[in-house]
Amino acid sequence: MLNYNHLRYFWIVAKEGHLTRAAESLNLSQSALSTQIKKLEESLGHALFERRGRSLTLTEAGQIALDHSEAIFSTGDEMIGRLRNAERLSKKILRVGALSTLSRNFQIGFLRPAVQDPGIEVIIRSGTIAELLAALEAHRLDVVLVNQVPLRDSATPWSSRIIAEQDISLVGTPERIGGRSDLIELLSSEPVILPTADSGFRNGVDVMFEQLSLSPTVAAEVDDMAMMRLLTREDIGLAILPPIVVTDELANGRLVEACKLSAIQETFAAITMKRRLPNPALETLFASRELDAHAS
Repeated sequence: MLNYNHLRYFWIVAKEGHLTRAAESLNLSQSALSTQIKKLEESLGHALFERRGRSLTLTEAGQIALDHSEAIFSTGDEMIGRLRNAERLSKKILRVGALSTLSRNFQIGFLRPAVQDPGIEVIIRSGTIAELLAALEAHRLDVVLVNQVPLRDSATPWSSRIIAEQDISLVGTPERIGGRSDLIELLSSEPVILPTADSGFRNGVDVMFEQLSLSPTVAAEVDDMAMMRLLTREDIGLAILPPIVVTDELANGRLVEACKLSAIQETFAAITMKRRLPNPALETLFASRELDAHAS
């Protein structure tokens, strides 16, 4: 049988890379900790460390053991996090992270089934992609909503799924558009409000400009959809954005859609950890999304 106390000692030593520092963090003597590591090596039948000067380096077997240790103790942290507040177990808790620049209207649309469910408490946090992924990997979030999926490889502990694709349109006030719908004419004669270069669909916009041989006057480049919405309402220029961002303004006529940019779409994705224990509230939300997609 695997001794999980020994495995935990090994895990901490591997992360510290130094026996003395690990012993201090565990409040053990260095000799006692060394003995525990040797017992683990004997039970596994492999040396886990080799000494290089004062530092310890993982052997190939040690790297394999570390990979599994990370998964084991990460799952343990996840269990503790979900069980810590025992009085709240009767209510499902869904912890959502969303890019601070993500459309609020999209977030509301996606989360509405959970928010309206009296049996689910939704906690929403916003931040940068680095902050949100760090919180996801630390099991402080169940899902991260993004409009541009970061690069990953086989060692990445999370995965992503596409949850929606939105059309992009040219939008402005009725006075500025003046009933026109010719894309080239509008972009040639009116200033435009663009998403910044790190936006999920900005590359498609730049490609379109190049194909049409256009160099429009840029009134502003904005990384926040809420600010793009405000600038467009204030008639600073025409905006290139997903209509869902300005749903209310389109409905009441304060803004109008001049034309759709059919070649450009914004993709929304949900990033989740590869968990053995998926959050049931999140699974319910994904199932609701799939039903809506089939219905449409």
